[in-house]
Amino acid sequence: MPQFAANLTMMFTELPFLDRFDAAAEAGFAAVEYLFPYEFPAEAIGDRLTRNRLTQALFNLPPGNWDAGERGIAALPGRFDELREKLKIALPYIAATGVRRVHLMAGLADRSDADAVAAYRKAVRWTAETLSEAGVEVLLEPINGRNMSGYFLNDFAYAEQLIDELKLPNLKLQFDIYHRQILHGDVTMALRRMMPMIGHIQIASVPSRHEPSGEEVNYPFLFEELDRLGYQGFVGCEYNPRATTREGLGWFAPYARNVAEGAA
Repeated sequence: MPQFAANLTMMFTELPFLDRFDAAAEAGFAAVEYLFPYEFPAEAIGDRLTRNRLTQALFNLPPGNWDAGERGIAALPGRFDELREKLKIALPYIAATGVRRVHLMAGLADRSDADAVAAYRKAVRWTAETLSEAGVEVLLEPINGRNMSGYFLNDFAYAEQLIDELKLPNLKLQFDIYHRQILHGDVTMALRRMMPMIGHIQIASVPSRHEPSGEEVNYPFLFEELDRLGYQGFVGCEYNPRATTREGLGWFAPYARNVAEGAA
């Protein structure tokens, strides 16, 4: 059965951020993820994880100036030194949360620009090699242009090729089914082919990006497929609830931690 992680950037948003950890645990989630933790003390986040017996599944490394529109700096020429400095910001959060996977955002850049390609490859290699010492995987996520226009990494084949070429054991693919369906479709066959390099999976309905039920993706089938493929990682619920988070958790009820524990 898949292990689901509540995305606290998008779910339980009626509550202050730190209180969302409590709400996720109460709803039956065993793990959480979110975009960024950096506005809050690392120790405070670690405490919420511990007291709720939650696993930190994933968060993003610092993305540059998010409020100014930056969506990562890895593929931006001339920003490598800044990327190295920003990794230092993430290290206390990695230590406090015990997270084993972090996402390195590429940024808004043209993949036909040779300088951007060189910058990205350098940043990816350096980040993965640096975090390997801490036993942390670095994830690369292709993102569709409808949600993030101009994003450098907008092609699963490119991500697959890069991971294969670099051959770094802790460099993995972040397979967001929502983005995959919009970019390329053929989700099941891609999961089967890419499973050895997948470090994390995320879900949302397509095209609305709401709860993973209905619309054009058959999630019950895909959850069973993940079991057939032997996937042992987390499935991040990166969706915008249609109403409140709790009202939309009917799809999750069969998988909730309290149900599983009660049956044990």
